[in-house]
Amino acid sequence: SAIRFRPCIDIHKGKVKQIVGSSLKDLSENQASDSAALLTNFESEKPSSYYSELYRRDSLAGGHVIMLGADADSKRTALEALAAWPGGMHMGGGVTTDNAMEYLDAGASHVIVTSFVFRDGRLVEDRLKA
Repeated sequence: SAIRFRPCIDIHKGKVKQIVGSSLKDLSENQASDSAALLTNFESEKPSSYYSELYRRDSLAGGHVIMLGADADSKRTALEALAAWPGGMHMGGGVTTDNAMEYLDAGASHVIVTSFVFRDGRLVEDRLKA
């Protein structure tokens, strides 16, 4: 079978970024609000919708919009990416049973619930039933 490219739009503090490996996870709570403490490969000046539209133009369906933090700016930026290509992108990062429908209604084709269904490295099966 052919290899399929799945693009990703990572969003942190309302910006499209590429963050190095586990540098976000490794920050202490005091550093978590300090974007300068992150190791960042790339930060775009373009809006998230630019990338969704680019992927749509190139027929790269099934990509991911990932929020690397649940702040209001990141949520707004994620919703802009989804609205730019309704049905074209998956949504992940902080998705729960409380907000999954909001992202689907905003244009996500699927939601990614990894952080919701795993706690401390273990699958929480009750959360899969929700």
